[in-house]
Amino acid sequence: MGRIIIFFGIVLVSVMGSAQESRIRQDFNSNYVHTVFFWMKEPANEVSNKKFEVSLRKFLDQTKYAKTQFIGRPPKATRNVVDDSFTYSLVLSFVSAEAQENYQMEAAHLVFIGESQELWDKVVVYDSMGIKE
Repeated sequence: MGRIIIFFGIVLVSVMGSAQESRIRQDFNSNYVHTVFFWMKEPANEVSNKKFEVSLRKFLDQTKYAKTQFIGRPPKATRNVVDDSFTYSLVLSFVSAEAQENYQMEAAHLVFIGESQELWDKVVVYDSMGIKE
């Protein structure tokens, strides 16, 4: 009986994960993708990291322009081509380049920069526009 419950639990988690992944793919807008990498001044300082994360989440909760949002931390690289030197990554999608430009100047974004820029040492941004078929 216990094995059956465990089996159905695993199936339920798998189905829920697939549904979530499908929703994310459906919401993702490939028109304009904004990828930001942050190198924190003190990457091992949990207090600074928490302050950064709280400010970033507050900003993302308030932005009017980002269609999808992803905050990440690098796993330990296992291949030479993988750069794991950053502390945080942020990936946002937008419906257009104009929406991304508006995001740059919106109050929530400017507040985030003001609250957090003292915490990072370096920021690198990669913007991409989707290839039209």
